[in-house]
Amino acid sequence: MELYNTLTRKKEKFIPICDGEVKIYSCGPTVYNYIHIGNARPLCVFDVLRKYFEYLGYKVTFVQNFTDVDDKIIKKAIEENIDVAAVSKKYIEEYEKDAEGLNIKKANFHPKATENIIEIINIINDLVNKGYAYSLENGDVYFRTRKFSEYGKLSHQTVDDLLSGARIQVDETKEDPLDFALWKSAKPGEPFWNSPWGKGRPGWHIECSAMAGKYLGKTIDIHCGGQDLIFPHHENEIAQSECCNGVKFANYWIHNGYININSQKMSKSLGNFFTVREISEKYGYEPIRYLMISSHYSNPINFSEDIIIQCKASLERLHTFKKNLEFALQNCSQEENNSDKIIIKLDEYRKKFENYMNDDLNTADALSVIFEFVRYVNGDILSREIYRKGEISKILQFFNEITGILGIVYDEKNTEKNITEEEIKKLLDERSQARNQKNWKRADEIRDELKSKNVIIEDTPKGTMYTFK
Repeated sequence: MELYNTLTRKKEKFIPICDGEVKIYSCGPTVYNYIHIGNARPLCVFDVLRKYFEYLGYKVTFVQNFTDVDDKIIKKAIEENIDVAAVSKKYIEEYEKDAEGLNIKKANFHPKATENIIEIINIINDLVNKGYAYSLENGDVYFRTRKFSEYGKLSHQTVDDLLSGARIQVDETKEDPLDFALWKSAKPGEPFWNSPWGKGRPGWHIECSAMAGKYLGKTIDIHCGGQDLIFPHHENEIAQSECCNGVKFANYWIHNGYININSQKMSKSLGNFFTVREISEKYGYEPIRYLMISSHYSNPINFSEDIIIQCKASLERLHTFKKNLEFALQNCSQEENNSDKIIIKLDEYRKKFENYMNDDLNTADALSVIFEFVRYVNGDILSREIYRKGEISKILQFFNEITGILGIVYDEKNTEKNITEEEIKKLLDERSQARNQKNWKRADEIRDELKSKNVIIEDTPKGTMYTFK
């Protein structure tokens, strides 16, 4: 498997630190609001990365943090007149609802900044003792950026380039404008912890270094996140981690592209800022998931109402295909398991799928393999008068496996059901009885009733099939 490494700016063969194991750290949300549509992309992309490694047989340890103390959280707590802990607790719970809706597998560890204060203080203390950081009289602690000679190696810029091109917060008390905060002294009314430098709280960047080291070790296989995190967040993580530990922080850095809204950059000021919850309430979660993997993860994605509707339609094709396979399996007229031909075809499609996924997690072309496979099965297998149980069983198993890696075709509610499976079966049984009695009026009434609930039925020689509109 090859992955594009932001650090080296090229695709590299993935070689794990420990054979058969992968350690991944993915930067999680700052929990002060509902996650927005841009947050959904790294969640979905790196969930696929994790699931594909597991499919390949690796033991994956996946860590995703929660930033649960931050200026934005403090501001939200003031606005809502509740304490900071209540804000973070509320929005972690809301995140978990959205993550479940997007079919995100829970991380092995979901550490919080506030639960790792001791580890954070220990790293800062080491950096101060080694001369890489300094404290001010007010209790702030800063990292000496220029003391790390490799600073800028991830963003591929020199320190002077970064200084001239970045938005650097002006602070006359710092030794250098590019120095960044490791520890912030407490202001009145803010949460704080005791430290060697006085009461305060951690800076944003230091928490990830502490938690990655605690749960994955001093050097990890893969660190991932959005492109917006390359500088300064990930650049600062590298500097403080490598200066503290004296070893490489991460071997592979993977970053996903931005999301545009109707071909414009998403921004609250432009009024095109959407949360995952808002979109899911109108279209469901699964079309969002589908959109996030429909392009290569490094490319920008454009979100619009038309595009999400197209994603929904594509998913409905896949749901219908799965429903047809399940129907065929239930109506096999033979127990024949002689399926050598289908095994060969499945191997062909599996190799195509794996080749694309091994090529820097090319989910877009992997999706095209799934639709190619669907067309083949519809034309060569499901069109037959006789279904072979061995074939259908293997096809369904393969389909579930590869769609499961991408995390799609999981949400039956995507098709906006207004009726349960049991109710459908009961009505179909009644309709079958009406047809046998030549009560065409009642049979048509049942068809119309099902249609009103978005259930489309089709009478076939093998029985009545139904799909959701």
